[in-house]
Amino acid sequence: MGFVEAIKTVFSKYVDFEGRATRSEYWWWALFMLLLAVVMAVVVGETVANLVFLGLLLPSLGVGARRLHDIGKSGWWLLVNFIPLIGMILLIYWAVQPSEGDNAYGPVPTT
Repeated sequence: MGFVEAIKTVFSKYVDFEGRATRSEYWWWALFMLLLAVVMAVVVGETVANLVFLGLLLPSLGVGARRLHDIGKSGWWLLVNFIPLIGMILLIYWAVQPSEGDNAYGPVPTT
């Protein structure tokens, strides 16, 4: 899955917390968010940037939950991010894991 296809997929599944997301979909979305943060910091004010990122919160949570589903974990594990440092490290570790195969959250994504 390429960059543009991944971004389109995440936006088309804006609030979809079911199913699975491939590693490429998740990491292309992370790159998109990083690039957007850099552009927003340079071009627009903090208030506008915060509003944009608030609008992108649900798709970010959706792709995160679907990525966790891909490795056989519940999307509720996203809450581990509230544990400073350890939560972030754990989520990054899980995000780089390969797909589990068919599991309770559906078949292996094809793209």
